[in-house]
Amino acid sequence: MSRQRVFVIGATGTIGRATVSALVRHGHEVVCLVRPRAGVGGGLQPADAARLLAGAELRFGDVCDPVSLACDGFRGERFDALVSCLASRTGAPADAWAIDHQAHVDALQAAQAAGVAHMVLLSAICVQKPLLAFQQAKLAFEKVLVESGLRYSIVRPTAFFKSLSGQFERVKQGRPFLVFGDGTLTACKPISDADLGDYIGGCLDDESRHNRVLPIGGPGPAITPRQQGAALFALLGRPPRFKAVPVALLDAIIAVLGTLGHVVPALAAKAELARIGRYYATESMLVWDPVGGRYDAAATPSAGSQTLFDHYAELARGAAQPERGDHAVF
Repeated sequence: MSRQRVFVIGATGTIGRATVSALVRHGHEVVCLVRPRAGVGGGLQPADAARLLAGAELRFGDVCDPVSLACDGFRGERFDALVSCLASRTGAPADAWAIDHQAHVDALQAAQAAGVAHMVLLSAICVQKPLLAFQQAKLAFEKVLVESGLRYSIVRPTAFFKSLSGQFERVKQGRPFLVFGDGTLTACKPISDADLGDYIGGCLDDESRHNRVLPIGGPGPAITPRQQGAALFALLGRPPRFKAVPVALLDAIIAVLGTLGHVVPALAAKAELARIGRYYATESMLVWDPVGGRYDAAATPSAGSQTLFDHYAELARGAAQPERGDHAVF
């Protein structure tokens, strides 16, 4: 395994932190560009970021500012690779095109000037069916990266533990587990932050992951929301209770907010968030088979060792805490 000098953006998110930890553990020299006040709501002070990103060099600046990227980040120095775990927080159109696309375009240009030969990009498996602004923004940058001439590894994970842990407290309080339809409309192969961080870090040296789009899920079979809820109730020693939410309710909310959004811009943004919610309520996070017109769990690769149910067991024991940040729904 060769030691490389790696520049990381999006390092303070949960997956970014896991990726930095993996890169440091693998012996790479890691430099992270972070905001002076990073994290959800700007709650991380520089000392907090340094503690969370132990072993990496931190440089403070603004990834959305090309001048800051060059002067505060790369500083005219040479790097071997750029790793991005950066993503828009809300997925709203303005945020998505600013972060998922433009900030990445600027980072890629700065990286090329710094001699970077390889970029590892954390994307998302949902870009296979790009119906939403953030998916279109991610795909647009993926195209820029592929056409840049750099070696690339585009990692498209399925679902994250933090996205599927939002109802833990709800169930713990004795309330029903919410599902859309009958709870079997969708399925996913969730992957832990640590396992995903290892996978992203491993892209630098694993030639089989070079110049490829890499869908990846966690270990075990694909699971539905109903199976997720049943596991939570079992771990907490309670009889399963589910409450079905009709997809038509989301459609009605989207229609109302979309209409009012023509008058009140803030409601247009809420309509987009509702569209995002509907997408995840009705689309599986698995590899899409365009020929068969279906999601294919068997074709969705797996990596790592921790399952979602292992994580739920840690939550039940109090050994872990759900961390949802700006993506909290329930």
